[in-house]
Amino acid sequence: QVPVLQTNNGPGLTGLMTIAAHLVKQAKKDQLLGSTAEEKAVVQQWLEYRVTRLDGSCSKEDTRIILKDLNVYLEDKVYLAGNIFTLADILMYYGLHPVMVDLTVQEKEKYLNVSRWFNHIQHYPGVRQDMSNVVFIKNRLYTNAH
Repeated sequence: QVPVLQTNNGPGLTGLMTIAAHLVKQAKKDQLLGSTAEEKAVVQQWLEYRVTRLDGSCSKEDTRIILKDLNVYLEDKVYLAGNIFTLADILMYYGLHPVMVDLTVQEKEKYLNVSRWFNHIQHYPGVRQDMSNVVFIKNRLYTNAH
């Protein structure tokens, strides 16, 4: 299902990336699209990833691969575009929310970088809105395997 935004002046806008970029510009929050050419490209890449990979994933295996790839990518990053909060973080957060809600404690531990990033984004002012808070255990879990 493709989202459509009907504006007062002119034709409606179609597609998640198009609508999101339009709303960012309307709100005069252009920094959410990245400041440098590289950041802008990385933001676009993640918006595309959200639409093509995340929204298109249906099997448990697809989801597992996405979480694994994202976990590796976020290993040395605070945000998807490096050190700045962008539209990519917001839209990936919303896309991943239903997945994160269903993860077990052990799965959240397995994808520690994704969990850290997700928890950080859900507490970013104004992001979570009425979405449910996903709980992450603060202490690492250890098994008794000696």
